[in-house]
Amino acid sequence: MSVKSLIINPGSTSTKIGVFEDETLLFEETLRHSTEEIAQYATIFDQKDFRKDIILNLLKSKDFDIKSLNMVVGRGGMLKPIPGGTYACTDELVKDLEVGVSGQHASNLGGILAKEIADEIGVPSYIVDPVVVDELIPIARYSGVPELPRTSVFHALNQKAVAKRYAKEVGKNYEDLNLIVVHMGGGVSVGPHKNGKVVDIFNALDGDGAFSPERAGAVPVGALVKMCFSGKYTEKEVYKKLVGNGGFNAYVGTNDMRDVEKMVQNGDAKAAEVREAFILQMSKNIGAMSTVLEGKVDQIIVTGGIAYDKVVVDGIKARCGWIAPFTVYPGEDELLALVQGGLRVLNGEEEAQKY
Repeated sequence: MSVKSLIINPGSTSTKIGVFEDETLLFEETLRHSTEEIAQYATIFDQKDFRKDIILNLLKSKDFDIKSLNMVVGRGGMLKPIPGGTYACTDELVKDLEVGVSGQHASNLGGILAKEIADEIGVPSYIVDPVVVDELIPIARYSGVPELPRTSVFHALNQKAVAKRYAKEVGKNYEDLNLIVVHMGGGVSVGPHKNGKVVDIFNALDGDGAFSPERAGAVPVGALVKMCFSGKYTEKEVYKKLVGNGGFNAYVGTNDMRDVEKMVQNGDAKAAEVREAFILQMSKNIGAMSTVLEGKVDQIIVTGGIAYDKVVVDGIKARCGWIAPFTVYPGEDELLALVQGGLRVLNGEEEAQKY
């Protein structure tokens, strides 16, 4: 029997949905929300009914019978740190999404909307591998400052999805492999996957690791402290330098690697140097994570939007190819990753985790 699913992936100014039959996409739509529309709501949770109505109206316009659905899966949000997996949308989980127990983000609406829509038609609802997936080994949490432990915030959904995809393609169990997964998008993350767990990570939101198109990554700590107390910037302004206006944005004024490529082709030496610096930093991250796996790496998997950039990928291969072979899965198909997580539970491959 085939399984029909509604997948909900809320972003800050859009709600992306997909309807699947098993793993086959029937249709998808990105519903855009203007700044004026979003500005009407004081909190992210206040947007719930607005976004729900848009989703249901779209399904109605497609003549899709919502009662034909077998499950609804939402993007996981800022919950408490949890191990990876597919989680049933319980009342406790939804409550923590509502209050934003680990922060406010549009993705918090994913599980909330999934449960509300699913409950109305009597089918299960899930979230899959939210950004707060935390499987760190204890010694990976040490930073050198007890008040500032290292935390796990990264592209867990895509990292886990491509790791399991690779395992399936080579006929092995994800839990039997040692992998380094490299996600390169607006933010970047490099994770060592040891026997099915991401045992270390560079915080991809506002922490350490390589700079990215929009984020500064690790910066000289002493200089940052002096900047913070220089009196020149507010806390908000400093944070924006690190998250949003950092990385490629700061150096060459764009967060689009395609623009960087055009700059390089037009003879922009600065853009070429910044791209080489990015390749170096990503390679250093991979090398660092290979030591977490004691050099026993079965495969390095590169994914995310920047994985389409052959120059960047080839540059990383040139520096890290001695560690392990490379597999490249360009882009990120979050809708498919979400439906696959739900299907693994419905098909009995995994048990739904309890929050």
